[in-house]
Amino acid sequence: MSETTLTDVCAYIRTLPGRADIAAVQEACAQQILTLDRAARPVITSGRRARITDIRPAFLAGLTGTVQEPNKTVTRWHFLLDEESTIALRRDPRTTYTVPDDTTRFLLPGKGIPAGCVELLDA
Repeated sequence: MSETTLTDVCAYIRTLPGRADIAAVQEACAQQILTLDRAARPVITSGRRARITDIRPAFLAGLTGTVQEPNKTVTRWHFLLDEESTIALRRDPRTTYTVPDDTTRFLLPGKGIPAGCVELLDA
């Protein structure tokens, strides 16, 4: 019996006939990433203090705040910046976000921060 390689898997995926088949593969990949992340990292839950790491756009890296609710597949988390990071984001010339002057804690818009980019700061 031969061993299946990553090259074999990628070649197989390219032969899938429809979007639903490819979506099923994506879901399986997302679930496996979650399994690996859970084994390697503490559990991410709403309300935990965290830092954003290894992300694009790079101006978000290093910002801190509180993890909010996850998306449906629990692969991304909404993120509420703390006061210091809100100020830093407002002043960063690279930012594409408009942070109002009277906002002390900014909820990052969009799809959320990938779970792999959330570094928990609390015990």
